[in-house]
Amino acid sequence: MLERFRAFWVKIWSPVAHLLIKMGVTPNMVTFFGTVGVSAGALVFFPRGYLLTGVLVITAFVFSDLMDGYMARLTGKTSTFGSFWDSTLDRIGDAAIFGGLALYFAGPGDSYLYLCVTVWCLVMGNVTSYARAKAESLGLDAKGGIAERADRLVSILVMTGLGALFDLPILMYVTLWALAAASTYTVGFRVLKVYRQAVALDAGSGPASSAGPDAGDEPAAT
Repeated sequence: MLERFRAFWVKIWSPVAHLLIKMGVTPNMVTFFGTVGVSAGALVFFPRGYLLTGVLVITAFVFSDLMDGYMARLTGKTSTFGSFWDSTLDRIGDAAIFGGLALYFAGPGDSYLYLCVTVWCLVMGNVTSYARAKAESLGLDAKGGIAERADRLVSILVMTGLGALFDLPILMYVTLWALAAASTYTVGFRVLKVYRQAVALDAGSGPASSAGPDAGDEPAAT
């Protein structure tokens, strides 16, 4: 959802981006501090039960994900490392959000069931990105599915915030179940898609070596 309205939000935040550039702030610095802000909002407020406050803090920093790219293009400082840095820190921010919610359910939320569902969302969200990154490192395509990163973040933040604001935790519960199902489907979809490509590739050129680069050291994709 954030991606679909990227142009609109960039226009809103562009004055801030121009100011940061004049102050000598680099896109990589924006990425770093944005991730710190998102992680702090999730890990400081969610575990203590301050869900709405946490959502508001996270939302304020999430837009750094738009500003860093805009600033890089504006200053001509796009780089291979910048892309790697952005993708790597995205994984940290995502894990902090779902990790913070897991800690909430382990504490004031007091629900072992939703603790497990939240952890499952965290794991499947990261595997979704890992599967695509590993596939692309092998020259294969693993795009597709129904749980892109922006959609996962917007849905959980919006529903967690609304649930806290109107005292309707069911909104967050339903969203977690939906994300767990959507992420699981997406992982399965991408694995099957890569399997079909790999079988066709192996049939045409012989068995591929199983010893390849470890995708854990590669930039993750959404």
